[in-house]
Amino acid sequence: MNWDPEGRPRKPDFLGIGAQKAGTTWLSQMLGQHPDVWAPPFKEVQFFNHRFIEEHRKWLPWHFRRGRQNIEKRWAARGEEMPRDMVRYLDRITREPMFTNHWYKLVFAPAPQGTRTIDVTPEYSTLPPEGVDFMAKFLPQAKFVYIIRHPVDRAISQLKMNLSRARRKPATVEDWLAEIEDPVLMDRGDYMRYVPRWNAHFGPDRLLYLPFGMIARDPLGFLRRVEDFLGLRQHDYRDLGKKVFASDNTLVVPDRARARLREKLEPQFGFLEQAFGPEFTRQFR
Repeated sequence: MNWDPEGRPRKPDFLGIGAQKAGTTWLSQMLGQHPDVWAPPFKEVQFFNHRFIEEHRKWLPWHFRRGRQNIEKRWAARGEEMPRDMVRYLDRITREPMFTNHWYKLVFAPAPQGTRTIDVTPEYSTLPPEGVDFMAKFLPQAKFVYIIRHPVDRAISQLKMNLSRARRKPATVEDWLAEIEDPVLMDRGDYMRYVPRWNAHFGPDRLLYLPFGMIARDPLGFLRRVEDFLGLRQHDYRDLGKKVFASDNTLVVPDRARARLREKLEPQFGFLEQAFGPEFTRQFR
């Protein structure tokens, strides 16, 4: 276990900030293999959105309870007892007061000296302006990666995830058309609103945008771009082509619903082409 029980509280060096359903879990798992990188035992620390997005606070206690249960199940599945240092760490991270500045730094305390720490939380991309401003001041040295996915593909992936979690399956085209009116589908992929907020605080030396489609076509090239950006040595990663969350193939979005999503998201396409250029947008699916 890559763990320093005497480690001091510290801030993360690198943050994966989005977008949701755009490969952030894959990125977290890959970088978690790197010998010079330390990731918390649970993905998505959710610190900044807890502070600045009030509705997120309703489900975040569940997020950490579930995260702890999943960690315990993994150790049990291997037939091993969880190390005492890990138990103490989880006790502290899941005990009030949570989501304070000091709590956030405690999350990364076990990182061994000389390693870089990461927080991959796609909800960060949706922070309001005051949230991005706070991050810029609180993390003056950190670097950020923002993965951009084709707006319609991203919305459909999120819709399928939401339907699967709710165990709901639309029966008719009209039902599907009703589902795509859910404003959360637009919110999580509103690049027009969010990208300028981040660009107002971070230049290309601090914020790297990458197209989602590169993960499937050239996963190693994608990670080499990230390594170079973060100043990491090259690493030989396992399971580069493994899908993390495969979509539910029983949920087939009708053409009319897909066309309606395209219509609703049309302004996003114009913005992305203008902001990143046609070569980038050709690679975001």
